[in-house]
Order: sequence, then structure tokens, then C-alpha cells
Amino acid sequence: MTKPIVVAVTGAAGNIGYSLLFRLASGETFGDRPVILKLLDLPIAEAQKKLEGTAMEVLDCGFKTLVGVQCSGDANVAFDGASWVLLVGSKPRGPGMARADLIRENGPIFVGQGNALQRGASDMRVLVVGNPCNTNCLIAASNCAGVPKERFSAMTRLDENRAIAQLAGKAGCTNAEIAGLTVFGNHSESMYPDFENATIRGQPATNVIGDLNWLQTTFVANVQNRGKAIIAARGLSSAASAASAAIDHVKDFERATPAGQWFSAAVWSEGSYASPAGIYTSLPVSSDGKGGYSVVQGLQLSPWAQDKVAATNKELLDERAVVADLLKG
Repeated sequence: MTKPIVVAVTGAAGNIGYSLLFRLASGETFGDRPVILKLLDLPIAEAQKKLEGTAMEVLDCGFKTLVGVQCSGDANVAFDGASWVLLVGSKPRGPGMARADLIRENGPIFVGQGNALQRGASDMRVLVVGNPCNTNCLIAASNCAGVPKERFSAMTRLDENRAIAQLAGKAGCTNAEIAGLTVFGNHSESMYPDFENATIRGQPATNVIGDLNWLQTTFVANVQNRGKAIIAARGLSSAASAASAAIDHVKDFERATPAGQWFSAAVWSEGSYASPAGIYTSLPVSSDGKGGYSVVQGLQLSPWAQDKVAATNKELLDERAVVADLLKG
């Protein structure tokens, strides 16, 4: 039998986890390769009982690709031997809580998880979903000695998916007819969804839509504030769409990106598109399908767009300063 891939998921008893686990186990994400799920949640009786119930449901689906499910309240146990680790669990932002307060609340969690991630497999890759995901990714990576920072990424695929849906709705086309959409920067209200390099049915999005004011104002704001709008509408944060984006992210990295295409992911910055080094910022990324990736170069950004990218990266630098005492290496 093909060697199983071990996939660890934190916050696995939560809403995103519930929407995520079945698709990891079913063969959708890793094809015919056998999967072992290692599920982590808080080491308290209530959370562990819920986790056990979730594991029972996953097992009861009878997926032919699923060969094991393990539940734990210990990150060292959950991450041991994992090739993919999805850090979904984090403390949500409460009423009146500033973003800096949320960063400080979640920071220590990702210090501990970073240390535990050293037990991962030699080919381990880490996706951070829990917000604020870019800075949580930075914290975890900096506390994971000996593991290259390129093995870590944070999820902005949800923002890309949201942006594609917004363009498709405006243009009256299908999502599949949108290409070349990149989200730059932070997964926050400062992110910049780049419509200037996007195409619709192979034509520049700016030509097809023909309303630059809508693109620069309504479109950008809709993408930036979509998460807030969903909370206002349903009383809960995004779950199914976040889980779906996480699946897309993993598949994007698992498979070779077709020539001329790319996807959005927050990766370790080395200066592309004038992004400061030493942060995890969203960029256009291409995967070789063998564990490696590269930042796609050569996209042209107008001075207006460059200002947007600079602003969202400035926010990431400010967040890094907030957690400077938690960073190592």
C-alpha cells in the first residue's frame, strides 16, 4: 500500500474543522493516497468529547482513503510525523477587542505550536488559518527551529475566492472564467485584491467591467470587508468557505501549477513586489508539485496599486513589532 500521508488539524472540533475534515479524508485533497488524520483540540473534557464525536462521524463515512483517525489534546502528539499541519484553531476576536490585543492573545499559542512542529515529518508543510493568520504564521515559523520558513504559509485563498466571486457577479460570468487574480498583503481589511492583472474570459478585467471607480472602491472594499459582512448576516464567522479555501490551498501546493497561472498565499517574503523581507505576506505563487514553490514575477502594478500593497505590508510590519518578543531566529 502507498505510504499514508499524515495530516494534523488543530481546532478540529470547531466549525471550520467540521467542514474541513471530511474533505481531507475523502480523497478529494490527496487523490488515492491513504490519509491518517491527527486531530487536536483543547485538553479539556468538553472539547475532547466533541472531538471524539467528530472523529466518529469521519470514520462513519467509510472513506476508502482514510486509514486512521487519532484525537489528542497535546500538540506534540498531534504533530508527530505529520506531513501537512493545518493550524485552524485560534482565539476569536471578541467585542471591542483591538487587532493588536487579538495578536497578543493568540501569540503564545503559536509559540507553543511552533515548538511542537519540530516533531513533523521531514517534508512537513504548515498552513495557518487561525487569525491573524499572517502574523500567527510568523510566530509559529520563528519558533520552529531547524524547519525552513518556506515550509510555512498562511491562508489568503479565501480572499482570492471571494474576489473571484465578486468579479464574476459584476461581469455576469462564471467563476471559472476569472483568472490571474492575486490578493496581496495581510489577511485583514488592508488586503489588496489585484484586479489590474486579472482577466475575464481572457480579456483584462478592467476592459470587461469598464468601471474603474467600482473596481477601486466597491470591489476592493467588498473583498476587504467580506468576513465582517458574513458575521453581520449569519451571526457567525465564515466556516464552510474558510474550510473550502484551506482545501484549495493544500491542493494548490500539492499539484504543479499550470504554466501561466498562479494562486494567492501568504509566504515568507524576500522582497518581491517591494514587500519587506521577514514577514509572511500574500503574493502570487506557483507550485512545482514536489514541495517547492516560487513567487511569480513580472506582474505590473500601477502606482495606485503599489500604494495599496505598501499599506497592507506596513500593517504586517506593525503587527510584527507587536509580537517582537515572541519571535526567535
